[in-house]
Amino acid sequence: MKKRERAKRKDNIIFLPGLEKRLTDRGLDSLQNKRYQEAVTLLEEAREHDPENSDILIGLVLAYFEAGAYKKARDMANDMLLKGIGDYLQMVDLYLTILIQLHEYHEIVATIEALFDEDEIPPDRHDHFLTILQFSRRMAENSQQEPSELPQEDRGVKELNLQSLTNLNEQMLVISNLTDKNIRPYMEEIKDFLNTESGHPFLKSLLLSLLKEQEYDKEIMVRKFTMNRTIIPTELPDIQAQPKMKEIENQLEKRLESSDPVLFENIKGMVERIFFISYPFELSPEEASAWAAAFHLLVLSYLGGGLDESNISAEYEISPEKTAQALIKIRELEEISYPNI
Repeated sequence: MKKRERAKRKDNIIFLPGLEKRLTDRGLDSLQNKRYQEAVTLLEEAREHDPENSDILIGLVLAYFEAGAYKKARDMANDMLLKGIGDYLQMVDLYLTILIQLHEYHEIVATIEALFDEDEIPPDRHDHFLTILQFSRRMAENSQQEPSELPQEDRGVKELNLQSLTNLNEQMLVISNLTDKNIRPYMEEIKDFLNTESGHPFLKSLLLSLLKEQEYDKEIMVRKFTMNRTIIPTELPDIQAQPKMKEIENQLEKRLESSDPVLFENIKGMVERIFFISYPFELSPEEASAWAAAFHLLVLSYLGGGLDESNISAEYEISPEKTAQALIKIRELEEISYPNI
């Protein structure tokens, strides 16, 4: 007779047998279906139960990367390489991909040179790594040039070409490169991008946050989700301190932080993600309680719980109809909450 698996205990909390496998399977399924933030949540919890599982760790690196958390992906991939977790060359490839995204060309050069020195590269991969090495050396050298050394055509460029780029990854890189520049010379193009229906809402939120940070104080039009609004960036709330978002988080905190802190943190992450994508618009319904109940319900469903709209709505003292309305909107926004980069 097969020995029955015993429940695990951690910090006086009892976990049912096989929980980490269920979390891993669901996390990898979410990753496969491009629900990257959901995958991060599930795989992080799975790692708590099984911290050396290579499937969990590789899945989490990929989820971080796809969700845009490049530094977390880099640090975890580097740690896995140091500990020898996963297929070595596959992990090196993944690590280099993340470093390229972060423009860390000096680290790429050091990593590949070490591989050649240690004779770790099989003959059939020699040209692959040599090409990346040569490219990274050129990029590392260019990054060390003084502004006066830059080619004449690279100085004074005032075009971003955001709308001519069709690749979201390229658009993200263009915007990220604005963080250490004066954004004002690019304002006409930025205003056009914010006022078009085709621009990704996530990228528009990044731009608005950047405009507020650089204290841009003139009116601009923003379009998202078939809505439009004239705003002045300096008058907007900080993207992480939107009043309605904070009210929703306060309601959730009162009910869950003590009784179920893991659930509370998972829900809070989703709240911040949805309010990032919708910034600076306030969506219907107006009642914060409806949104709190809807977020609570949706995360419970992701974690395998049943949907009981009536009971949850009653707990938040809101009608099930209002909760359902908010739930529909959250699900719509979850589908587009982060670009697939």
